[in-house]
Amino acid sequence: MERVSATEKAVELIHQLKEKHGDLMFYQAGGCCEGTQPQCFKKGDYYLRRFDVCIGEIDGIEFWVDKDLFEYWKHAHFELDVIDAIGAGGFSLEVPLGKTFKVNYTLFSNAEQQQLPAVKLNK
Repeated sequence: MERVSATEKAVELIHQLKEKHGDLMFYQAGGCCEGTQPQCFKKGDYYLRRFDVCIGEIDGIEFWVDKDLFEYWKHAHFELDVIDAIGAGGFSLEVPLGKTFKVNYTLFSNAEQQQLPAVKLNK
């Protein structure tokens, strides 16, 4: 059981971005200035806040979530997808390609929630 996965289309874009930029990271904020779209950065180019949550990895890339957003969505699976559009997350690496990462959410059943791995906190 995983908390995060990606569509084939998203994985293809990730490979393209890794080839160009090297090691990457994902971060999904809780709103306001950063928006709520997942954003892709070169690893280390975004400074995590205390108690942000790593919900898993996609193709070896950590997927971090704002601590408050995680509390709201901790009962849901995050599926990373991509669309042809320029979203609000203008600093994300896919934007110059005319793409935007997005997340599709699916609630876990009670049985699935019992099987979820622990998350990693930024301390």
